[in-house]
Amino acid sequence: MKQERRIRLLISGRVQGVCFRVYARDEARRLGLRGWVRNLPDGRVEAMVQGDPARVGTFEAWCQQGPSHARVREVEVVEEAGNGKKLPSFEITY
Repeated sequence: MKQERRIRLLISGRVQGVCFRVYARDEARRLGLRGWVRNLPDGRVEAMVQGDPARVGTFEAWCQQGPSHARVREVEVVEEAGNGKKLPSFEITY
């Protein structure tokens, strides 16, 4: 079985009200990744992403910039144990 990587990202800055979640979903799907993205009450965006390690790295790098109207200040990345479980297709959650 091919090794996968799963990470949790906490993205802060001007990341809500700029379609960050929609663009993140589109980027993750383009890369063939699985997971989810959501707004947090404190103004950050949280994402959980799983898939090919190189593609997860590409998504992580995309999150450092975000869409054109976003102003990303910081991205905290936490490696997650997948325990062999696969996340479903990439979705926006609430």
